[in-house]
Amino acid sequence: MGNPKPNPRKLSGSKHRDPGHVAKESVRQALLYILLILGSIFTFFPLFWVLSVSLKTRAEANAPQLVWWPPKPHWDAYIQVLKDKDWLTYLGNSVFVSVLAVAGTVVSVAAVAYAFSRIDWPGRNVFFFLMLSTLMLPAQVTLVAQFVIFTKIDWMGTFNPITIPGFFAGSAMYIFLLRQFMMTLPREYDEAAMLDGANHFQIWWRIILPMCRPILATITVFLFVAHWNSLQAPLIYLKRKSMHTLPIGITTMRNPQMVDQPWPMIMAASALTMVPLIIAFFLAQRYVLQSYVLSGTKG
Repeated sequence: MGNPKPNPRKLSGSKHRDPGHVAKESVRQALLYILLILGSIFTFFPLFWVLSVSLKTRAEANAPQLVWWPPKPHWDAYIQVLKDKDWLTYLGNSVFVSVLAVAGTVVSVAAVAYAFSRIDWPGRNVFFFLMLSTLMLPAQVTLVAQFVIFTKIDWMGTFNPITIPGFFAGSAMYIFLLRQFMMTLPREYDEAAMLDGANHFQIWWRIILPMCRPILATITVFLFVAHWNSLQAPLIYLKRKSMHTLPIGITTMRNPQMVDQPWPMIMAASALTMVPLIIAFFLAQRYVLQSYVLSGTKG
């Protein structure tokens, strides 16, 4: 018996795709690109408006007619903000609060996540479930109770209510994320280290944490953004002006009794406030993207 003759339709179909299918794919990609471009414009517009108003004069910013971009940009608002001693004080307070709160939270949640993922102890799953149940409580529910506690221990008017709670692993969400990541790491690392005489602290510090750099960087960025932009807690607990952070300082720049608001200075302060966030993201960008990749490939 001879070999069957090849079907010319199959051969042509394997080399050349259907023109109709190619056209549909092209239209689909074009629509996807259009949606992404529109989404980027929608996301970028607030930043564009902040920059536009910050470069206007006070009269242009309060004018009734809409001007998308000033005909002659002015940098006076940025110079005024950088020369303002109060704004520099707010900047120092924000740096102090954010760095201290983020450092304490990252270390504490990493320790608790290690205990939930790498150590077998009675009732571990029960306590983990109880910890996750706190995610169902909105922050506003515990706000009054926290206020009463901090008042009784004489923490009002200090940085303690904003910085110290982070040292006690108060973020269940980040504990959950770290625990899930740590559970993907092979147990052989722990067993080999224990055979060499390492204790749990040494395993956690020298083996587990270095392998958790991507997720730790992601959590650090999220925490830094949250504390840097936090307005509610500093507004409640920080009574003195010398202790105010940047969000409070920017809020107090606007005087409701004035018709001619200092919008250029407010927007310039807002733009300068975003700079540390942008720097923090670009410094941790490689680890953040790596954590997304690892979370999608590890099971």
